[in-house]
Amino acid sequence: MALVFVYGTLKRGQPNHRVLRDCAHGSAAFRARGRTLEPYPLVIAGEHNIPWLLHLPGSGRRVEGEVYAVDERMLRFLDDFESCPALYQRTVLRVQLLEDRAPGAEEPPAPTAVQCFVYSRATFPPEWAQLPHHDSYDSEGPHGLRYNPRENR
Repeated sequence: MALVFVYGTLKRGQPNHRVLRDCAHGSAAFRARGRTLEPYPLVIAGEHNIPWLLHLPGSGRRVEGEVYAVDERMLRFLDDFESCPALYQRTVLRVQLLEDRAPGAEEPPAPTAVQCFVYSRATFPPEWAQLPHHDSYDSEGPHGLRYNPRENR
């Protein structure tokens, strides 16, 4: 099993989360909410208002998302779904887990960091780096940039 950090439309409650729940694509089990250890620019760009994590470590904000344990079949599906490597690149980053407490524990444990795969953009139009940076994404958030799902394109 591999850990994957999702920060955009694949999160729970977001337009593409259903693909993680579809067993036909493989197995994906929610592990925890998380936040990148390093800041990255999370921007909303393009004609379909897609959330993009730009591969500029040290720039932007610490991005919140979710960590999933996925099997090889789901990882291959996600590569295809994210048009990797043509559009997104699957890279590795470190994520601080925000929910890593044993049930019934009174004191939260020390923060735990894990290494995860993430789908980010290494190449992008230069003006994207100047767009507003977000620390979290919601397709219906206050940014007013509603995501245009694939089935509507």
